[in-house]
Amino acid sequence: MYKIAVIGTPDTVVGFKALGLDAFPAREPEEARRTLRELTRAESADEYAIIYIEEGLAVSLTAEIEKYKDRPSPAVILIPGREGSLGLGRSALTSAVERAVGANIL
Repeated sequence: MYKIAVIGTPDTVVGFKALGLDAFPAREPEEARRTLRELTRAESADEYAIIYIEEGLAVSLTAEIEKYKDRPSPAVILIPGREGSLGLGRSALTSAVERAVGANIL
């Protein structure tokens, strides 16, 4: 059975942990980068179908996240943090829809 992971600040991931998702708190972008690499390495890659990453940390992980934009698994999805949305998640979704459909239908 596939799992869902959440990488974000401790305040953000605590709620997801209560829902049964695997929560990986990261205070700094480098910590989030190491966690993402660990979750997507060959031994773990088949384990996680979805990895949510808080937008505030994702800003510094653009190169790593781009590696997974055209792969079916794991799906790397950006989510807003406690401070609110930075618009990165919506921008990534719009881009994915444009690639899939050929036009922006959002």
